[in-house]
Amino acid sequence: MRTKTLLLTAALGAAGVATSLAQSVFSVNAVGYVNVDVPKGFSMIANPLDAGAGNNTIAKLLAGVPDGTVVYQFSAAGFSVNTLDLGEWNSPNAVLAPGGGAFIKSPSAAKITFVGEVMQGALSNPIAAGFSIMSSQVPQSGKLDTDLKFPAADGDTVYQFDNASNGYKGHTLDLGEWSGGTPTPKVGEAFFVKAAKAAVWARTFSVNN
Repeated sequence: MRTKTLLLTAALGAAGVATSLAQSVFSVNAVGYVNVDVPKGFSMIANPLDAGAGNNTIAKLLAGVPDGTVVYQFSAAGFSVNTLDLGEWNSPNAVLAPGGGAFIKSPSAAKITFVGEVMQGALSNPIAAGFSIMSSQVPQSGKLDTDLKFPAADGDTVYQFDNASNGYKGHTLDLGEWSGGTPTPKVGEAFFVKAAKAAVWARTFSVNN
């Protein structure tokens, strides 16, 4: 997925943050939008902005995607399937919050525009032991562990889905080294995590630091 971040606020943050956040512009309350290009077929998406209470739902976040789009969300019970048919989602109130993610199957290339606020302060995202779909809670790309502060432990595996090959690229941490290179998710990209044990993805984030 190719992503483009265009935040609407006025003041520039620090140079390092502005660079890592994909040409974003900030104020204390960083509100704006992120365009995520979704290819035809399967890909993994994440909601990189908080749209506010009651607004992080599939129906509101994915307004405008083509009819026939299917969203697959994962939980301990397996995948739930949410299909847009004749303009109606079968589960319109399913939540896609920052830090989570989903598979999307699009019948044609599409663009999703996420609108909301950059999450800031002390952020916490629980990681379940075993498989889960995760993403950065903030619209930032970079190396998963050093840039995005993911608490990787030996034995953890991260799977990024590739639309072109219709398959996964796996990265396993072994003795402090990632096989296949360090996973580097894009803004608006989710990924599978197979965690060796439960943990918490915690970081303190400010657009002005």
